[in-house]
Amino acid sequence: MSYTRTKTIKNGSVRHYAVYLGADGRYHEEGGYKTEKEAAKIAAQRELEAARGDWASPMAGRTTFADYVATYYWPTTEHLEVSTRTAYRYYLDKHFIPRFGKLPMRRISPTMIQAWVNDATRDGLSARSAVKYHALLHKIFARAVVDRVIPVNPTSHTALPKVLIKPKQIITADQFEAILAKLPARYRMMVLLAIETGLRWGELIALRPCDIDLKTRTVIVRRTIVEVAKKHSPTGERCFVKDYPKDDEQRRVQIDASTCQQLNEHIGTYEVDDTTLLFTSRAGTPLSRNNFRTKFWAPAVNSAKIEQKVTFHNLRAAHASWLLAGGADIIVVQERLGHRRITTTQQYTGTLPDAGDRALAAFRKIRYGAAAPETS
Repeated sequence: MSYTRTKTIKNGSVRHYAVYLGADGRYHEEGGYKTEKEAAKIAAQRELEAARGDWASPMAGRTTFADYVATYYWPTTEHLEVSTRTAYRYYLDKHFIPRFGKLPMRRISPTMIQAWVNDATRDGLSARSAVKYHALLHKIFARAVVDRVIPVNPTSHTALPKVLIKPKQIITADQFEAILAKLPARYRMMVLLAIETGLRWGELIALRPCDIDLKTRTVIVRRTIVEVAKKHSPTGERCFVKDYPKDDEQRRVQIDASTCQQLNEHIGTYEVDDTTLLFTSRAGTPLSRNNFRTKFWAPAVNSAKIEQKVTFHNLRAAHASWLLAGGADIIVVQERLGHRRITTTQQYTGTLPDAGDRALAAFRKIRYGAAAPETS
């Protein structure tokens, strides 16, 4: 049962305090109010909120954002991928701790969250990044609601900038060959395997000869190499091996017979042992994604005079799009890419420059049959 308590303060005036049973099973006190009636009303209201599940602990609500993240939220992220936790740490240290760190959780309002979004985008943060960073903020406050630190999530109704999705430009076979020709010979086999398998970067550079069955022409994706700053690495090393790739599922990807032959030649040329990495730096260390991009990939794309932006990750999208354009079933593409959801696979696909002509040719075939007119 809620009740009120009266206190006389130093100047002799009287203040009234609301006392009520919270959802945590403890009595809490709020005040002081000028009248006993006002205190009684608040006490009854708080007890009703506790019964409905809308209550948050006043004491916990005084915890600052920085303290709540460090003490309560951050331990809940231990099950996440190291790369994901590293990204979250960056968002927090770069944007949220400086902005909200010293504020009590209860004082952070929807208006403050909206102001951060507005300021960040005005200062140059892209719409895509703003939406992504806001998603983490939403998770933190959602957890705080569960922990009874705050009664409602202040991020629930933020007006976020619109993310414009541009049509994917997929490189053609000729463009790919032009880029390949500009790469050092040491890395051409790796790039060939990337376009033929659609493997993620970490999966690709983690491959060993023992992961490739040349007889059945199968690449077995068993591991991935994760690259993070040393301070975030569980091993203290910049690159470390994770026994299973993303989604914790091994998969088998079929490759062409000629690719197997070239792989065999690569193994012999670079004297790769069965259990050592198939693709490494000249020093024999795991390849760094950033180093490969700046030293080899970007210069090759520029030398090939490719006008559109082409990242190494675009090879994964090209793999999916080439398969679909060639008539492969999207379920097969999903399996090769290692996606759990077909919607994820659809996000990787784009159209080739001649997609419109192909579509019209298919239409004419049905509309006119063998007598389909040719177009110039």
